[in-house]
Amino acid sequence: MKVNVVNYQEKWKTIFKQEAQRLQAIFGDELTNIYHIGSTSVDGLKAKPIIDMMPVVKKIERIDRYNNQMREIGYEALGEFGIKERRFFRKGQEERTHHIHVFQADNYTEIDRHVAVRDFLRAYSDEAVHYGNVKEKLARQFPEDMESYINGKDAFVKNLEKKALRWFFSGHSDNRRKGISDEG
Repeated sequence: MKVNVVNYQEKWKTIFKQEAQRLQAIFGDELTNIYHIGSTSVDGLKAKPIIDMMPVVKKIERIDRYNNQMREIGYEALGEFGIKERRFFRKGQEERTHHIHVFQADNYTEIDRHVAVRDFLRAYSDEAVHYGNVKEKLARQFPEDMESYINGKDAFVKNLEKKALRWFFSGHSDNRRKGISDEG
């Protein structure tokens, strides 16, 4: 898969909202929230043009029953895909467009981690610019090697997560577990 990092695009907010409506129609009452996460959720941040979404649900075990409906709208169901108690779906093969990370509402570790990084990067544009530059450099270095790209940013991302979680739990984030849907 080609590594493609591009400048921020305002249309990512609209794409998130449109896909959130599709997911709401599928998951219905099982859904408690949908967050726009990842780099496309941060204004100005360079990113791979893949919309990361985090639906939060009442019972994670029930999500497998929606696999066929997700397939009908173009998703591949991959189960936990390396993260315990998650359901992961991806849309698009070589031209990936969406990643869906479903977590149960009481999985605070994973939910907080994703929201903390997003909110931290939104609050500190200098950190977002630095992260974008790291990603852009790695994409130029490994244009055809997604695994090397991911491995190249691993230490940076882990450090970013630590800073974001410290900030998040020090009371700086307004969204902490309030159940606020993120519209982009």
